[in-house]
Amino acid sequence: MATTPEAPVATQSKYEPVIGLEVHVQLLTKTKIFCGCSTQFGNPPNTNVCPVCLGLPGPLPVLNRQAVEFAVLASMALNCQINERSIFARKNYFYPDLPKGYQISQYDKPLAEHGYIEIPTPNGTKRIGITRVHMEEDAGKSLHDGLADSTQWTSIDLNRSGVPLIEIVSEPDISSPDEAWEYLTRLKEIILYTAVSDCNMEEGSLRCDANISIRPVAQQKFGTKTEIKNVNSFRFVRQALELEIARQEQVLESGGSITQETRLYNAAEGQTYSMRSKEQAHDYRYFPEPDLLPLVVDEAWRKQITAQLPELPEAKRKRLVEHYGITEADAATLTRTQSMADQFEEAASAAKNPKRVANLVQAELLGRLKVKGLEIEQSPISMKGIAFSADLVESGAISGKQLKELYDLAFERNEDFPAIYEKEKPQQITDTGAIEKMIDEVIAANPKQLEQYRAGKKTVAGFFVGQIMKASKGQANPALVNELLAKKLDS
Repeated sequence: MATTPEAPVATQSKYEPVIGLEVHVQLLTKTKIFCGCSTQFGNPPNTNVCPVCLGLPGPLPVLNRQAVEFAVLASMALNCQINERSIFARKNYFYPDLPKGYQISQYDKPLAEHGYIEIPTPNGTKRIGITRVHMEEDAGKSLHDGLADSTQWTSIDLNRSGVPLIEIVSEPDISSPDEAWEYLTRLKEIILYTAVSDCNMEEGSLRCDANISIRPVAQQKFGTKTEIKNVNSFRFVRQALELEIARQEQVLESGGSITQETRLYNAAEGQTYSMRSKEQAHDYRYFPEPDLLPLVVDEAWRKQITAQLPELPEAKRKRLVEHYGITEADAATLTRTQSMADQFEEAASAAKNPKRVANLVQAELLGRLKVKGLEIEQSPISMKGIAFSADLVESGAISGKQLKELYDLAFERNEDFPAIYEKEKPQQITDTGAIEKMIDEVIAANPKQLEQYRAGKKTVAGFFVGQIMKASKGQANPALVNELLAKKLDS
């Protein structure tokens, strides 16, 4: 069976990749798309099922209204045009986990079309087109396992059969694995803001198929594409694309030709494997679903759904930069999730200096969270706690060194900053006389450095500051130390 080589060190290639992504997003409804069965993840196998989602003869599908509203909301957030009339179709294929022998999906008349996502690239912002967003039902799940005697067996769990999905199909506008990663990151971010899905890749709520071909640089005609199925992390999507680009280049350079096929990515081995020849649309024998009427989303319903559309990440970033004076990098970090953005705004609106709050998140909080392997929601220090600490530094009540020590204690004891501060109450020395006395003692103890400073080596001032802070055990007010020291040295 053909395998791919390890991705080589990046060099200038005479080929360019053309990438399109198909992303399946599970909608966060309580019941399935065409029946009343639960969509709860993790229930015992084959318990969330009924005659409709089992494909038994006789029962008819009934469309879930909330699934439609969630699909429209997501489409709007992706800048798509909502089609007033869309058609469900039967997509015929035969897998063990597809009990009806067909999947109810949409084909030539989807729910939404012509959207886009903008991503950052080294050359500026790039717009990636979205061809379509269509609704469909999920299939079941095949579970493959083996026994100690090498006996292989497969079991079928149909709990997932009939769970509502949207499929988001990009244009082939993506030109590198890095761009694919950026696109997926922003897509997930937007979907999470709309709250139509939890996008949990481990539970299969978000799955990605990648279509990839290569062609000589500047050639307009596309090469033959392959599809990499169901990659379960954005990092693995990027790795799989890098490997597949290298494989296709190797095939073409050796005089071979690319076969249109579906491939699987093995993350542990760092290889892609041929799975099957790639089906064409006609292989699925699409035809309109006879048991469902056309879906009509009229203007009144669209307006009703539009009213539910939240402020989206890019708009929020721009507003935070303008309103709070923070940097674009700060805004990008603080808007990773709706929860983080809301918490920051609540804290920043009450803080004396919102910029300092943003700086503390970047410089003090996120690094500690990363070391501990925690998400922002698991942080012992709340955004209100960060705002409280920012105000203490702003007023001169504590120094930057003291703040770091208190942050360390907060993480060590798993307590919020205000509680730690009340227990420890570090005091900063702001008494002018006491600081001047320390300055005089440090200058007197270091005549050589004083001579260097007065000879024009002004950088020696930093040495004196360090010695004074050491003498005060880090408690002297740094601003006051610098002000008084400059006067002493220059007098």
